[in-house]
Amino acid sequence: MKVYYGIQEFQRLENAVVTSGTFDGVHLGHQKILKRLAEVAQQTGGESVVITFYPHPRTVVSADNQEVKLLSTLDEKIELLTQNGVQHLLVIPFTREFSELTSEEFIQKVIVNTIGTKTLVIGYDHRFGKNREGGFDYLVQNASRYGFGVEEISRQDIDHVAVSSSKIRKAIQDGDMTQAQHFLGRNYDLNGLVVKGKQIGRTIGFPTANIQVREQTKLVPQDGVYAVWVYYNAEKLRGMLNIGNRPTVDGTYKTIEVNILDFNKEIYGENLKVEFVQKVRPEQKFNGLDALKAQIAQDKLTVSDILK
Repeated sequence: MKVYYGIQEFQRLENAVVTSGTFDGVHLGHQKILKRLAEVAQQTGGESVVITFYPHPRTVVSADNQEVKLLSTLDEKIELLTQNGVQHLLVIPFTREFSELTSEEFIQKVIVNTIGTKTLVIGYDHRFGKNREGGFDYLVQNASRYGFGVEEISRQDIDHVAVSSSKIRKAIQDGDMTQAQHFLGRNYDLNGLVVKGKQIGRTIGFPTANIQVREQTKLVPQDGVYAVWVYYNAEKLRGMLNIGNRPTVDGTYKTIEVNILDFNKEIYGENLKVEFVQKVRPEQKFNGLDALKAQIAQDKLTVSDILK
């Protein structure tokens, strides 16, 4: 997949089949659109193009300045779109100025002049332009003037998976990783750098890798203990992960720590990817390190059973 960071980098195509959106998480609903995009491109001898935006538009236009937590970082989104067979990805920097473009200006500047769109594929409720003024009806009414065809993925086609990014965020915030997996079509994951922690786990026989997530907008699941798959280089390993403030040892800030089962390597400074499979229990305060150690030993058995 070719990635372009801004319209100035994009080389106009002869037969572009295009869709646009934030594609946060690239969930099952998004995958329906991407599948149809690929089908139309193949049928017409065209090339598939996805337009997306960075940062997420809500972080720019949100009236209450509320922090937006997202299902995927830009790098993760790029990887997921590649896996879904997209040929070209145009990442448009989303600024206040860009948010002021009318639907007419957006279509003329990006869809027509920059890309040379021949077919536009959109989801049934997709809106665009200032104040989300543009939609399917507007496109159909003006398609001949713009010189491209328009296809809408029907409400029925997308609704049968009953999925949205907001539903997935809610499931993850509630620690319901099974529901999140159902909506995403895969396990929810996060990536981070292994940094030094207080190394308390070593003293009780359960050393952990302390994961630092680089992007502050990445949604971290609810506090608690989880069964996870850990990806280190080419290895897929079983892991027991804790998110929280470590109340038993009077922790004062939130950490993400994973005990990798049957693993004994120094990996400070390395990158890890973890996939959340199932929440085991909430984080809780124990009466001393011995009680914590006993519970972690039980957690390890539970995690091993989940991941067997």
